[in-house]
Amino acid sequence: MLRRIHHAAIICSDYGRSKRFYVEALGLKVVAENFRRDRQSYKLDLELPDGSQLELFSFPNPPVRPSYPEARGLRHLAFEVADVAQCKAELEAKGIAVEPIRVDEHTNKLFVFFADPDGLPLELYEATVRAG
Repeated sequence: MLRRIHHAAIICSDYGRSKRFYVEALGLKVVAENFRRDRQSYKLDLELPDGSQLELFSFPNPPVRPSYPEARGLRHLAFEVADVAQCKAELEAKGIAVEPIRVDEHTNKLFVFFADPDGLPLELYEATVRAG
């Protein structure tokens, strides 16, 4: 029945800052941007190279979502990349703090965490298994 994830939706506290982060720092393509006057909210549709999408929303005064300790709900959003180390270096060159690279003990694949401007945990997950 389910074929793939079409999109994930993110509510941000500062629309302009988050738009710059996802478009300029992460390189997502803007598909559509709309201001929904009745909700006083922007909705920005962003696309990854495989066609999957993120929706970025702004709402007046959204409540803070507890993250640490981890709360129920979406734990993090992971993006597949070809080279975790290269992507980590590119993010750090843009001033984004990135945790140390780790190895998934079950798949032997590399991954690393960083956060968006609102502290949403984001993960880069390497597509290929490293030898050794």
